[in-house]
Amino acid sequence: MDTKIGASSDAINCNVNVGCPPKMGATCCVQSSAVPFNSGEATLGRHLARRLVQIGVSDVFSVPGDFNLTLLDHLIAEPGLNLVGCCNELNAGYAADGYARSRGVGACVVTFTVGGLSVLNAIAGAYSENLPLICIVGGPNSNDYGTNRILHHTIGLPDFSQELRCFQTVTCYQAVVNNLDDAHELIDTAISTALKESKPVYISISCNLSAIPHPTFSREPVPFSLAPKLSNKMGLEAAVEAAAAFLNKAVKPVMVGGPKLRVARACQAFVELADASGYALAVSPAGKGLVPEHHPHFIGTYWGAVSTAFCAEIVESADAYVFAGPVFNDYSSVGYSLLLKKEKALIVHPDRVVIGNGPTFGCILMKDFLQALSKKLKKNSTAYENYHRIFVPEGHPLKCAPREPLRVNVLFEHIQKMLSNDTAVIAETGDSWFNCQKLKLPEGCGYEFQMQYGSIGWSVGATLGYAQAVADKRVIACIGDGSFQVTAQDVSTMLRCGQKSIIFLINNGGYTIEVEIHDGPYNVIKNWNYTGLVDAIHNGQGNCWTTKVFCEEDLLEAIETATGAKKDCLCFIEVMAHKDDTSKELLEWGSRVSAANSRPPNPQ
Repeated sequence: MDTKIGASSDAINCNVNVGCPPKMGATCCVQSSAVPFNSGEATLGRHLARRLVQIGVSDVFSVPGDFNLTLLDHLIAEPGLNLVGCCNELNAGYAADGYARSRGVGACVVTFTVGGLSVLNAIAGAYSENLPLICIVGGPNSNDYGTNRILHHTIGLPDFSQELRCFQTVTCYQAVVNNLDDAHELIDTAISTALKESKPVYISISCNLSAIPHPTFSREPVPFSLAPKLSNKMGLEAAVEAAAAFLNKAVKPVMVGGPKLRVARACQAFVELADASGYALAVSPAGKGLVPEHHPHFIGTYWGAVSTAFCAEIVESADAYVFAGPVFNDYSSVGYSLLLKKEKALIVHPDRVVIGNGPTFGCILMKDFLQALSKKLKKNSTAYENYHRIFVPEGHPLKCAPREPLRVNVLFEHIQKMLSNDTAVIAETGDSWFNCQKLKLPEGCGYEFQMQYGSIGWSVGATLGYAQAVADKRVIACIGDGSFQVTAQDVSTMLRCGQKSIIFLINNGGYTIEVEIHDGPYNVIKNWNYTGLVDAIHNGQGNCWTTKVFCEEDLLEAIETATGAKKDCLCFIEVMAHKDDTSKELLEWGSRVSAANSRPPNPQ
């Protein structure tokens, strides 16, 4: 049966209340416009606006430029669409990324080349994280194509393809709309491809076309009907039979959830397998938030030498491990130091299954495979029982002396107490990766970070986008000072949108994660008065509260205020930390990644 893609109530909620994407496999009713369709509005711009609303986008992040101004007029005119003006294109892209993590799809609009190349880094990050993102660019006048004219916002050559060529490597489809006759087809193909492939797409629209009526836009757009991907039935049966035989002979099997559970829409199926099998259940670092941590057999984050306590010992001593949707890169493998053996691994990719050193089965959807496998496995809780026997509850940080300078582990002990199903955590690249990994997420608490691409500064825009998408959750962002300096401007946009996130700015004077990989004077940054900066951005407009925290007493007072009297404000808490105050996990991880980076060339 075909799947209609649209905006619905369940398009914002995820399976088992964790960070899986919207249920795109469910039949969704399309959101109709509040204003009846008028044939006089049968323009390209109006069609694009309605398409975005139909797929569940209600906010578009934009930066105006002369090539996209008319298009922006038409997006603003759509009753179901809200245009969010950002301070720069990079943050607009990051915001669309954060939005897509919650809504299942995001969109941004920029201008030709100067805007397109600025947003490109954010689009690459979304591509690496398998996020469907519609990147719309206002392009040159259609009459200028095929001429020798040199346009502004270009590198001075009569060739308008530079931007397109840059986007070809970080999007799954590119549409250059410079003719109204095929505009309808190109726009619809681009948007539907983004949804089917769960990757960004690029749409360039000539600046003189958005306001022109055309017969192809004369009717209300018919909702998309996307044929669902199907597993090869014979291949699925063979894969399940082989996997069941592989796992049922194991003595202490475990299972580990990875980041591609999201794109495979298999979060619920993974939990069903855990329930049916009784296996110990762990999550890879990039998969945190996709696996319910309140599950009775959850044992923590598996991250090699920097795993949560007792998790690595159980996973690496298992005689069989199921990895669902993993990504094994140099960061997630801690510099290629995981103590895993390929012959013990059953790796489930979004569309294929690999069993040990043996057979590989293609054309099999992860969701179908996990659901079918759960019916064939014998119950085996040996690994979890072993974990339960050796587990020792984590201790607490040393008690602070009165007015003692605040330690980072004390900060995160108190952030832990703030978490609930009404909150979501955004972790910036850096030591926050490691400190946030140790947070125990309550049922329904969101969690996002960008591990594969690891672009510092991502979290400011992502916080803006995520908070805009989920107004009923309060976002708690943990951001280092170095990262904040890259993208700080869009705190302004958070204030314009009336958001009430809590930002913990950890001021330790530099790029701490880089220090632990390879230190040098380039890792020291100019210190800012961060609360003073945010106060200046606030400028008396909007609801904002800032404070500096030097000790535990200050922190407790700040948290009480942020969650009490200032609960309806954007709260910016600058935490003063010692430059060498890092998590032990970062110290270990940094040394191993440094060793991997420093490997000498192979002999020729």
